[in-house]
Amino acid sequence: MKRIAQTFLNKPKNVLNVYCTAGYPQLNSTLTIMQALQQYGADLIELGMPYSDPLADGPVIQQSSSVALQNGMSIKVLFDQLKDCRKTIHIPIILMGYMNPILQYGFEAFCKKAAEVGVDGLILPDLPEYEFENMYGAVIKKYQLDFIFLITPETSEERIRKMDALSSGFLYAVSSSATTGKDKNFNEVNTYLQRLQAMQLKNPIMVGFGVKDKSTFTTACTYSNGAIIGSAYIQALGSSTDIAATTKQFLENILK
Repeated sequence: MKRIAQTFLNKPKNVLNVYCTAGYPQLNSTLTIMQALQQYGADLIELGMPYSDPLADGPVIQQSSSVALQNGMSIKVLFDQLKDCRKTIHIPIILMGYMNPILQYGFEAFCKKAAEVGVDGLILPDLPEYEFENMYGAVIKKYQLDFIFLITPETSEERIRKMDALSSGFLYAVSSSATTGKDKNFNEVNTYLQRLQAMQLKNPIMVGFGVKDKSTFTTACTYSNGAIIGSAYIQALGSSTDIAATTKQFLENILK
């Protein structure tokens, strides 16, 4: 069984996926952060591949991407950093990014290398459904990578079911049609999540955008399988002098 599927089998509720930007705050922070996230309770790691023109990222993650790019992060550098990661990292790793740098690297070469270094899944917000079905999906499946589509409260039921059918691993329920890091009214989000729950989709549901602390994590998990935290963790790292200690405190504040 694939690692992501096994994670949800072992822990169907309150799954925590933490986003971090590869190469931030320092170029060589990536593995240190991943090890700390695993040690202190994250169930999944979502590694952002920095890009100069991100569509879905708010100002905090955009800033971290700018720093990472200035630090010298690239897809090639990231794969070099990850080449031995499975000696110490046992939880699923998802790469999140945008198509332009991946196409420059070579799409099949990217998927092949991702699989080789132990990546489990991909989130590519600017890969449309049509191109996925007709061009790229077969390559992703060839290398046994999960692919995770995003849906929003405005997504029609028909399209939600289509995204669910095409996705594997989980379905990413964006809490609202905005960028990451924005505050949300989670009472409104719950209505949306209850609607998704009632649809009895094949994939687990993970909620992202606006989840930042114990309260929003707990609320987001009420009608879903878990939640994704990004901007709040990036902010914590930005003012940190000790990655392990910062990560420990951040995750304990959410999980304890």
